[in-house]
Amino acid sequence: MDNFVVSARKYRPSTFRSVVGQQHVTTTLQNAIQSQHLAQAFLFCGPRGVGKTTCARILAKTINCTSLSAETEACGTCASCVAFQDNASFNVHELDAASNNSVEDIRSLVEQVRYAPQAGKYKIYIIDEVHMLSNAAFNAFLKTLEEPPGYAIFILATTERHKIIPTILSRCQIFDFSRIRVEDMREHLRYVATQEGVSAEDDALHLLAQKADGGLRDALSMFDQMVTFGGNKLTYKEVVQNLHILDYDYYFRLVDSLLTENLAAALLLLDEVMQNGFDLHNFVVGTAEHLRGLLVCKDAVTVQLLEVSEGIKQKYVQQAQAASLAFLLSALNLISQCDREFKQAKNQRLHVELALMKLAYLNSAVQFVRELNPAAPGSTDHGEAKKKNNGLNGTADSASPAPPPGANGGAPAQHPAPNSSAGAMPTASAGLPPAPRVVPPAAAPVAAEVPAGRVAPPADGPEPLPVTNGVDELHDTPSIEGQPAAAITERHQMRDTLPHVEIGVPSFEGIEPAPRPTPAAAFAKIPSLASKIPSLKDLKNKLAAGPAMAAAVAEPQAPSGPVAAVDPALLQRVWQELAEERRAQDRMSEYWVLNRPVTANAEHLIELSVDNPIQVDQFNEMRVEFLAELRRRTGNPRLTVQPVVAAAAPTARKLYTATDKFEYLAERFPALREAKQRLGLEADF
Repeated sequence: MDNFVVSARKYRPSTFRSVVGQQHVTTTLQNAIQSQHLAQAFLFCGPRGVGKTTCARILAKTINCTSLSAETEACGTCASCVAFQDNASFNVHELDAASNNSVEDIRSLVEQVRYAPQAGKYKIYIIDEVHMLSNAAFNAFLKTLEEPPGYAIFILATTERHKIIPTILSRCQIFDFSRIRVEDMREHLRYVATQEGVSAEDDALHLLAQKADGGLRDALSMFDQMVTFGGNKLTYKEVVQNLHILDYDYYFRLVDSLLTENLAAALLLLDEVMQNGFDLHNFVVGTAEHLRGLLVCKDAVTVQLLEVSEGIKQKYVQQAQAASLAFLLSALNLISQCDREFKQAKNQRLHVELALMKLAYLNSAVQFVRELNPAAPGSTDHGEAKKKNNGLNGTADSASPAPPPGANGGAPAQHPAPNSSAGAMPTASAGLPPAPRVVPPAAAPVAAEVPAGRVAPPADGPEPLPVTNGVDELHDTPSIEGQPAAAITERHQMRDTLPHVEIGVPSFEGIEPAPRPTPAAAFAKIPSLASKIPSLKDLKNKLAAGPAMAAAVAEPQAPSGPVAAVDPALLQRVWQELAEERRAQDRMSEYWVLNRPVTANAEHLIELSVDNPIQVDQFNEMRVEFLAELRRRTGNPRLTVQPVVAAAAPTARKLYTATDKFEYLAERFPALREAKQRLGLEADF
């Protein structure tokens, strides 16, 4: 069985003419060979699979050919060409810089450059993936690359030009290889399919070329895979199925559902896409590309921007006629927003479904806005509303009286007086039609029959056509002669059409309803424990103030007159009940302040012993509530509580080291210090 050779190697170009999609490079190289203007170093850069190494090999074979054709192509029959085709040429050396990127490898290459070719005119060195060389290797290569022998030519190839140091770039002629066009790849795939005896559909080949993303090698690899899968017949359906690609049919069905506001069909289509194993983000991106394709198909001039086959292009044009421009622009905006927020969404399927819901009712929303605002672009009353707003029509409301002569307030009017026979006044803008006459007051009953929300038609004929120069005027066109301004009738203006959330009724300018009082308890802020921790300066001030701070806290006033002393057992029981209630409410900081025995003196004063000033502040915050409940349960209205910070017990002296112990004993027995000095002793031993 013969070894299978992939199409990328079997149909690799061997002449400049057979190179696909790089005519700007091949033409320049052929002219350089013909005019003997070959540089000492070439740099071929571009994406993968576009023919960089192939063009380097063709150039190396052509410049050593002894029988060039009239089109500057290698003959393929001379000794040099035959040796090159058999990989036996001593004048062409290929080096893979990805695995030979050290200084020693470059030094070995430089040593080979010193020897002239035994046969032929040039020695060509092709270095592939040159960006993988280290900085030291680049520096070692600089001198030889800049001033090589006359018989040496270097051809460097790379996919990442930005990784090459500038000193190398300045010594080379740079050729940028572009991505191969879809049409060029499709034609080459058609040629390969014909040579291999494969029957392939144009849509299938076009899809393979489109998915290759400008790389012909990738397109040929996918072609071999499809031929292996489907045999000698290559169909569009098999390509879509085997490459796991979202078919155009999904997007056509989706847009049809959105245009007919069939939300159920759109959601079921999304579920079908997920059931088939497609990624949701790819579906969103594909929808955006489909909408973009419909947008460019709205104009016959931009249809060529759509890179699809002719059959698919006709479907795009047909669907673009059914979709309005406003729908496509708004849908593109919504789907782009969905694409941007997709990665941050927790429930990504719901995020896409919400976008489809918005798209499904997009036409209804646009129509609702147009009905809500008759002056919006696209409405039938646009011209009349625009003229009424900027004052170009010069027609006042039929029910309003005519302005008095000589009035100078406001903008100058654009019409003559009603009793004038001179017609419309000339304006500064050329080409404006004469403005209609003002309707006299006698025509008021006729104007009253005009439906609400419509502009009253002029009494002397149809409305004049608006200015059609394509530029909206930013201000009123002034008249040559000043005219009195129309009187402005003050009226209340609607601020909004929806009720306010907090007051429940709409507001008018000058007649705003009073807001409802907001309960303070609903917005009470719960203080955090961090806000209760005072600074050192606050503690110093509170300690200096002493009992004055506790007296400043408001508490219920006790009645005058003698009051019997409270029972100590009753006081302790009520006090413990109040403490336990706070514990049950998970108010542990207050519980720890109150959880201690207390007694009341003859003046009904309870001294509450606390540990620190922070607990004093905590008690003062609940003082009013606590005293009211304590007095109610004990029946003693004179009870009051005074928090007192307990004095800290003196701590004993800690003796850790031998020196500390000696100093402690020496303070009690001074004779030990004298004995230590006389005997020369050390406390550490």
